[in-house]
Amino acid sequence: MSYQQHWLRGDVLAGVTVAAYLIPQCMAYGELAGVEPVAGLWAILPPMIIYTLLGSSPQLSVGPESTTAVMTAAAIAPLLTPNGSNYSSLAALLALTVGGICVVGYVARLGFLADLLSKPILVGYMAGVALIMIAGQLGKISGLSFEAETILGEVQEFLSRLHQIHWPTFILAALVLSFLFIVQRRFSTVPGPLIAVLLATAAVALFNLDEKGIAVVGAIPAGLPYPQLPSVTLDDALSLIASAIGIAIVGYSDNALTARAFAARNGYKIDANQELLALGLSNVGTGLLQGFPVSSSGSRTVIGDSLGSKTQVFSLVALVVVVTVLLFLRPLLALFPNAALGAIVIFAATKLIEVPEFIRLQQFRRTELALALITTIGVLATDILVGVAVAVGLSVIDLFARVARPHDAVLGEVPGLQGLHDIQDWQGATTIPGLVIYRYDAPLCFANAENFKQRALEAIAAETSSVQWFVLNTEAIVEIDITAVDMLSELHRELASQNITFAMARVKQDLYAQLKRSGLLMTIGVDHVYPTLHTAIARFEAAHPAGNRMERPE
Repeated sequence: MSYQQHWLRGDVLAGVTVAAYLIPQCMAYGELAGVEPVAGLWAILPPMIIYTLLGSSPQLSVGPESTTAVMTAAAIAPLLTPNGSNYSSLAALLALTVGGICVVGYVARLGFLADLLSKPILVGYMAGVALIMIAGQLGKISGLSFEAETILGEVQEFLSRLHQIHWPTFILAALVLSFLFIVQRRFSTVPGPLIAVLLATAAVALFNLDEKGIAVVGAIPAGLPYPQLPSVTLDDALSLIASAIGIAIVGYSDNALTARAFAARNGYKIDANQELLALGLSNVGTGLLQGFPVSSSGSRTVIGDSLGSKTQVFSLVALVVVVTVLLFLRPLLALFPNAALGAIVIFAATKLIEVPEFIRLQQFRRTELALALITTIGVLATDILVGVAVAVGLSVIDLFARVARPHDAVLGEVPGLQGLHDIQDWQGATTIPGLVIYRYDAPLCFANAENFKQRALEAIAAETSSVQWFVLNTEAIVEIDITAVDMLSELHRELASQNITFAMARVKQDLYAQLKRSGLLMTIGVDHVYPTLHTAIARFEAAHPAGNRMERPE
């Protein structure tokens, strides 16, 4: 797809604003991971290039993020030397290992696992991430430092310490947040976040707000890293494999969920398997530049989206800004107030909570709403991976239940309406005397074989006239397994003992081949397998003229 000129404005504005946000954010994540803060900036550089070239999402921002940063610190802690001199090498090795695992997943084509992430899970996940983002900014906008390590704990601590709020910080954050909402409502095309950052920085410079207790980003180290392999032992490498697998799972889950959520919002597709390759090589690049494991950032992605990012050009713009800042403009960034950045994140997070989608899910099916809410609660109460895993498990169970107990129908004729229809859906619908045409709306497998047989026999028993033929309409049965083959053989024998002919109609070629390989086709008889329902009905009527059909004895 060729680049369209009118996209450039949105991509440039998004790139500059995302860069303004990610510089302090990535430095904080570097500290959170246990490495030097500047390593957070180093870790963002390779993904900006690699993901732009290989990623399938035009909007996703890949780089340092909180979850993988925390997991990095936890994985490395047991392997540290007494003076901690091997920390940066272990972090880089962990990134390389995570990258290798993702690349192996790409080669094995494991990207299909992302297909288990349904719409309710996406809606619930983004809402949970948004609430995590908001809670994570409470300290920045209030000037408080929290000891709590959970979302609920942070909120409780914030509420219990309202009397300790640094009011100048809180007022600045409130003004920035109000400004953002006003601009969004009245001037939707204006780059509100970028203007907010510039105005807040100007206010700090003009009124010396940093001397009045308002925290700013502060000095940023100079220089750029150079590629090198980490210096570690084989034992260290082996010890990190289990942690790397866990981080790879978390990172890819976050990557796929965020990419799919924005793809659904903006009407494009992503390649889940390609995301594995892009994420893997991004981590490899980060590891070579002495960084730490990375994944996608929902906050940076939503900031870019809010400013109209259309392609990964916004990442290249952000890259130019970051490199320029690292080399020339560090003093300017030192005056960025953390409260303003926190307000921007909160503003961005509110866009991730799609209340209308929750309402739509509730109106469509309550189980869909339950999946979304469970995902949100799971993400908040445990962690992102556990919450998503629980929701995926429940989603699979819900799907399995629908396959195991699908809709079925006995087909009949409706006066004044052509064709055959579910007799339960139409008043006055009747079956053809002596003939039961039965449709089962799912593939036949071990999970529903007995259910199928029971409901088929119930359909026969419900007829008022004596049944002479039972025709299975297989339009929804695309395949069967060996358990279903055995069940159909049993049903054939049972019907034969009652002098009822078993036939099949609308058999697809793939299903026909399976019937032939299993030997069931020979049991049923090729002459009792029909291409259409009408040919089956015609054959039945030829074998059993209307005068020869018997009423069921009372």
